[in-house]
Amino acid sequence: MKDDTRLRDGLSARESPSGLTAAGVENGVYAALDLGTNNCRLLIASPSGDGFRVVDSFSRIIRLGEGISATGSISEAAIERAIAALSICSDKIRYRRARRLRLIATEACRAADNADHFRERVESETGIKLEVIDRETEATLAVIGCSPLLDQKGRGAILFDIGGGSTELVRIERDPDAHDAAPRIKAWMSIPHGVVTLAEHFGGKDVTPESYARMVEEVAQYVVPFAAEHGADLRDMHMLGTSGTVTTLAGVHLNLMRYDRRRIDGIWMNDADVTAVIARLLAMSYRERANNNCISVERADLVLAGCAILDAVRDAFPMPRLRVADRGLREGMLVEMMREDGALRAC
Repeated sequence: MKDDTRLRDGLSARESPSGLTAAGVENGVYAALDLGTNNCRLLIASPSGDGFRVVDSFSRIIRLGEGISATGSISEAAIERAIAALSICSDKIRYRRARRLRLIATEACRAADNADHFRERVESETGIKLEVIDRETEATLAVIGCSPLLDQKGRGAILFDIGGGSTELVRIERDPDAHDAAPRIKAWMSIPHGVVTLAEHFGGKDVTPESYARMVEEVAQYVVPFAAEHGADLRDMHMLGTSGTVTTLAGVHLNLMRYDRRRIDGIWMNDADVTAVIARLLAMSYRERANNNCISVERADLVLAGCAILDAVRDAFPMPRLRVADRGLREGMLVEMMREDGALRAC
């Protein structure tokens, strides 16, 4: 069951020093938090017209899943990084007086043997009660969040969400006879590899063409069977990607001096563009990647693992266009909650 009810203090089911009550969403402020294997992201928003207006946001790379593939546990250093980031999120939620929340954790908390202990510490030290979602829910939220970027003239898309510890792959289609209908999930899968786990296994700093090919081959063994069953008739479809990997690729493609979401979210890249940018990144040293403003030292050892996942997906689902989404689970949670409350029209 989803832990997205109207919570007493806006953070958990406990009594709040602020004295807020479960009186609904009088102020119309919603908060969605996504604690992933690599990132901690928060979005606070209010309904506005057919969408929502962002009130506040937060994003920080915390590498919660660092080392889990080797040890099976979230490290103390990663726990401290997560709690520091979540404390900021807690402060923002309280300051904005958000009443309606969904606060989720994904692959790292699904995989770690000390995840329950971690969540207890988070709740004790920040007041945030995390809901660990399954992979199907993660895929569904990504679809809801990214659906506005589907080509309105097309039949649908192959959506992929490259995370830190897993990658969700979804075939979505819209009814050609019902233009305003929401796209339907025709099939989905979760690949047990993300940028953190793949980079830790194969190496992320010094990537050779040979080690890169091995990464692509590792991911392909999961993607190819899915494509064999669900990859037919890609006519009038496109790829739709949401993750730090694709937004980084788009920034490098545009030669941005600094990352600019307004120029990235919704940009189209053709297949040749994607191939050229990946080749460019493969030719860079780790230091050159770290010095690139759209990559930075925080992603320099992860970006090529993400590219390898993308290449495995591209090989299995050959399509001429990719649309880049700087949106995803948080937006999906916000839209879902607002629709449930009648604050947005349900499609």
